[in-house]
Amino acid sequence: MTASGRPTGKKSSEVVTVTDKPDANGTLKHLGGSKFDDWNNVLINQASDCLWIKNSSAETRHQQVVATMVALASFKPADELESMLAAQLIACHNAAMECYRRAMHGEQTFAGRSENLSQANKLSRSFATLLEALNRHRGNGQQKVTVEHIHVNKGGQA
Repeated sequence: MTASGRPTGKKSSEVVTVTDKPDANGTLKHLGGSKFDDWNNVLINQASDCLWIKNSSAETRHQQVVATMVALASFKPADELESMLAAQLIACHNAAMECYRRAMHGEQTFAGRSENLSQANKLSRSFATLLEALNRHRGNGQQKVTVEHIHVNKGGQA
């Protein structure tokens, strides 16, 4: 790696030391689901980096980042897996909404509108799948019990 962080093409190795002690006592656990704030910070940044902020003012960018953190907190992640799913749900929602916005642009071509609606549809289905996975992980998945062929004999109880 160069000083700018760009790869040099040469293989490099980095020594990482891992301890079993939580850093900063997990003060951001309500956002990232972990007792390790390094994890929580990475996850928060990953979710925030999925925002479309290219044309946003400083005030709007601030609102978007705060809204992302509020959304992460609203999932109340109990662990790292839940926070990863929450971040993906937020990113998926943001991407779908951007596709919907682009599809509705007044000067959009028919092909552009169709492609954006198609992508939004795929993202919306992915959102539903991710939400289902989160609910299954939390044990909130729907259980379906089917009872077939009940026979009650004389004097029996059902």
